[in-house]
Amino acid sequence: MILIYTHKITPRVRYAFKHVFTRILLIEIDFTSKVEDFVAYNGPKLSYTKVPLGNEFFIKSTNLLFQQGINDLDIIISKWDGVPCFFYQGKKATIPFDIFSASFYLITRYEEYLPHIKDKYERFSATESLAFQHDFLEKPVIDIWAFKLLDKLKEKFPDYDYKERKYQFISTIDVDNAYAHKYKSTVRAVGGFFKDLYKLNVRHAIDRITVRFNIKKDPFNTFEDLIKLKEKYNVRTLFFFLIGDYTTYDTNVSASKEKFKLLIKDMVDYARVGLHPSYYTMHDFEKLKTEKERLEGITNMPIFRSRQHYLRFLLPDTFQKLIDLEIKEDYSMGYASHVGFRASTCTPFYFYDLDFEIQTPLKLFPFALMDTTLNDYMKLTPKQSLGKISDLKNEVKRVNGTFITLFHNESLSGYLRWKGWGRVYESMLKIASK
Repeated sequence: MILIYTHKITPRVRYAFKHVFTRILLIEIDFTSKVEDFVAYNGPKLSYTKVPLGNEFFIKSTNLLFQQGINDLDIIISKWDGVPCFFYQGKKATIPFDIFSASFYLITRYEEYLPHIKDKYERFSATESLAFQHDFLEKPVIDIWAFKLLDKLKEKFPDYDYKERKYQFISTIDVDNAYAHKYKSTVRAVGGFFKDLYKLNVRHAIDRITVRFNIKKDPFNTFEDLIKLKEKYNVRTLFFFLIGDYTTYDTNVSASKEKFKLLIKDMVDYARVGLHPSYYTMHDFEKLKTEKERLEGITNMPIFRSRQHYLRFLLPDTFQKLIDLEIKEDYSMGYASHVGFRASTCTPFYFYDLDFEIQTPLKLFPFALMDTTLNDYMKLTPKQSLGKISDLKNEVKRVNGTFITLFHNESLSGYLRWKGWGRVYESMLKIASK
């Protein structure tokens, strides 16, 4: 155990230190605000305050972890051995910046509480983020800082028994459209058929007919392949099903269709299943509650995982609603437009509510990339995408973090805009599970 001295033990202090020490470095810690207890302790220890007490391992603190509420902070980026950092505190400390305040700022998404320009889907834009503006979005800098801190700790306390965490990989699948044509209402099918003809998409129109009359398999029905790949590569796989009512943005098969219900039940037998709350749930608690109950009615089991459709969430409101509905894990922490680490960490963490200044029981699992980001936003070819996937995986592997990817069942189809992408998912599994 490492003893931490600080002049005031706040919820923010506990939260930031536990993420760096306990979750990333697997080091047990305890806190004291009594100088005499700190001086008397014979084991490894460090102080986190304004001035050192003696010759101990010292990190000079800013005011952030001793404040409450949101303030507009002046962020100036520096470098620590080539790694971007901020809250520079000078060279008298063992580490030249306040690693814990900087980590807290990034992991709580402090900047998303400040005034900012939203994108057309009412989301915080990646380009508004400190990480994007200073070119460290594709690096899990909190984990990198933590391991550089570990090197300093080993120099100071070489006899301490340090544990090493293991790299993990989680594949997540969003099911926005379980089927391209199958099991959709007659009105939607006929409307889609004439729309295809109007746009001269003759092949697509023919596909609609052949699939509906069971002449061809529905192209988006890739679930058997996904399960086979899960077992082949022994990959932890999660499916998030969109079961909201039909809207412009929510176009899945109706949750009342028996074939769709059977599909969900089948997936429960082979993998973990979570809720994909529909587009308008960001502002509608009752809709969110209804969809959770609907999925629980299909699976006959409690649902405690979720990821917002279109990655639409508002801090802290959306996460507060999920907590009220006893959701324990959320997988929305990432950007649609850019790959990388939205919270600057590749370690799952608990949501800290800046409104109430508490660590909540909601665990956030940050993903590093999404198939639609690579294809639709970045316009990468499958080969270029695999190169980007490999780069991000290597960043996570260097710090033995958790590499989480987001694909859709339809991207395995090689159909329409996914032409040429049929084998990308399996290739990604090979890269990620090495």
